[in-house]
Amino acid sequence: MSQEILEQVQLLKRGTVEVFTEQELAQRLGKAGKEGRPLRVKLGMDPTAPDIHLGHTVVLRKLRQFQDMGHKAVLIIGDYTARIGDPTGQNTTRPMLGPEQIKANAETYFQQAGKILDMSPEKAEIRYNSEWLADLKLADIIKLTASMTVARMLERDTFELRYKKGDPIGVHEFLYPLMQGYDSVMIKSDVELGGTDQTYNNLVGRDLQRLDGQEPQIVITMPILVGLDGKEKMSKSKGNYIGVTDAPKDMFGKTMSIPDELMDNYFTLLTDVPTEKIVILTDTSKTHPKEAKVTLGKMIVSQFYNASAAEAAAAEFEKVFAQKQLPDEIPVITIGPGTTTTTTIVTTCFGLSSSEAKRMVRSGGVRIDGEKAQDPNAKITPSDGVVIQVGKRKFARLIVK
Repeated sequence: MSQEILEQVQLLKRGTVEVFTEQELAQRLGKAGKEGRPLRVKLGMDPTAPDIHLGHTVVLRKLRQFQDMGHKAVLIIGDYTARIGDPTGQNTTRPMLGPEQIKANAETYFQQAGKILDMSPEKAEIRYNSEWLADLKLADIIKLTASMTVARMLERDTFELRYKKGDPIGVHEFLYPLMQGYDSVMIKSDVELGGTDQTYNNLVGRDLQRLDGQEPQIVITMPILVGLDGKEKMSKSKGNYIGVTDAPKDMFGKTMSIPDELMDNYFTLLTDVPTEKIVILTDTSKTHPKEAKVTLGKMIVSQFYNASAAEAAAAEFEKVFAQKQLPDEIPVITIGPGTTTTTTIVTTCFGLSSSEAKRMVRSGGVRIDGEKAQDPNAKITPSDGVVIQVGKRKFARLIVK
């Protein structure tokens, strides 16, 4: 095996959980080089949500590594499988999506994934699995289901847990792994990437390819990125995320709130910093945690914007949070004259519900011209230029008309 292939394998292994199998990956890379044929590297995407956060970029960055080595990304948009709803990680069946929502989510996904992937036709192929799944006849589906036993299907942890608890499992849900695996057969994938929650589905693809007489795909699984709360996986619904379309100052500010114990994980999965340097950056005896987070924040902002935006975001953060000054740009909110309440001002300026605004005030998260608000029902007569602050990063300047 050549030194080049060994180096490629080591790079591709970085930040992964498992490779099924490393030996097959090395052989496939070597074979592709000899034949001059790029590998087809599959990533399935069910368009259940339109926006991408840093958790999604972990696997997209791995896909980009394959592209940079000369291979082709094959993005499978699961417009047909989304009608079933993947039960992965779910305790209940997911709701089915309508075709209009699927299309809108997929288009947003392409735009945002393009911040990481090379979306040129030479480097990326986009396929919708309705191309082949919609045409399957009942006989084809029965043949497909014959390749899998119920016992094997119940090996999947989510099914097993629901079955033991007596929770309902729809028969259609058993079709999901088979359909995703059938995607691999139809596009003849050499490698499939996915999070650890997709391991079962991706291994089914290997089985189906083998039954079809194809060389089974290599499966590479990536870890699930823990969110800013340091507890649960990054998720927009949990509010512990950094979005790839966040403004630079928000992207940087959120990065500065990452728990210290997650820094190694974030540097490894979200940057190209060499392992030996990550050791130094995450060793508090050699690098102050704040300095490490500033470095990480600049790197993340630079990836999605540029170096100057990263420097500006860092300077803004230092000004607002370290020096306790106001940011350079504060949104202006027009409010009517007369007496109002703290809660009303907060809901008007930031779009919070009345209960959310009251909760923020009671927790000490609201300041009016630098003074912490105490009573959500306090009477206030707003005047021009008053600055309202909610939390650490939200500001508004009042204009009374």
